[in-house]
This record gives sequence, structure tokens and C-alpha cells, in this order.
Amino acid sequence: MPANNNERIERVAVVAAAENGAIGKDGWMPWELPEDLKRFKALTLGKPMILGRVTFEAIGRPLPKRTNIVVTRDKDWSFDHENVRVCHDIETAIRLADEIALRDGINEVIIAGGAQIYHLALPFTTRFELTEVHAKIDGDTFLDPLAEDEWRETARQRIDNPDGPDYSFVTLDRI
Repeated sequence: MPANNNERIERVAVVAAAENGAIGKDGWMPWELPEDLKRFKALTLGKPMILGRVTFEAIGRPLPKRTNIVVTRDKDWSFDHENVRVCHDIETAIRLADEIALRDGINEVIIAGGAQIYHLALPFTTRFELTEVHAKIDGDTFLDPLAEDEWRETARQRIDNPDGPDYSFVTLDRI
């Protein structure tokens, strides 16, 4: 559905988190969930995507068919690529992502991590597309707990995983 200036831009955090809130270990995800990666791609393709510099560097390249808006405090950091923009604070990144979404006629902006970006973007986030990993996982990076009185679960799909922990795709909308 095309966006226009009167339509609200959805700001969607896409994240996988274990029962104990772990989202990362040693700079990467502490699990392999191929269906989660497929879902991430499906949810983010064609949309402006905000991510931190550390997460961007861990991925190792701009994700194709999306504008990658990299947030960094390092004023000297740059990345020369047509699909990469650099911002130095979350508010500027949100404004830029909204402008790109409106320009492209879409009504979603993606918040793609890591933990600090999820934290900083939380006041602007309208929806979570959460992969809830049904295990306590050893991690060194954690998602802030979400206030239960601010979010309503609107969808859930459980995935039985023979190769690792089971998980669920969960949609949470801000109340």
C-alpha cells in the first residue's frame, strides 16, 4: 500500500531473541535458524533499514535492495556505496528513513539492530517482528525487555526445529 504524507510510517523492529533476551554473542547471532533469515529478508526487502555500525560491519556488506542507514557516533566513519547512508544519531536516521519510505511509496521502516539501536529506536518503534527462540542462550548482547502494558501480541507461528531450538515468529504491536 503506497504511503502518503497523511499516512503513518510503521517503524518495525526485526529481531530474534532467546527467552533470556540474548540476541548476540561474539558479534553475531548465537544460533542458526535458516527460516528466520528468510523471514528477515522477506520483511526487509525494498525498505529503508536502520542498523548500527557494528552490526553493519558484522554483516560485512550492504544488504541488497534496501537502503542501509548506518548509525555511528564516529564522525569520520563512511562507506562509499549507493545504498548506504550514514547518520550520527537515531533521530536523524529515523527522519531519513521516513523520507526514503515516503519517496519510495512504502509505509514501513525497518529497525535492524543491534541492541543499542533497538534501545535507542524503541520510543519510535510501532511494531516488533520477533523471532522468539524457545531456549535460554549464552549471549553477550541482550534485547531490553519490552513493557507488557505497551505491546499486544497480534500474531504467532510456532516452528519446530529439528536442528536446534524451537522458535516462534511473533508480531507485537504498540498499544
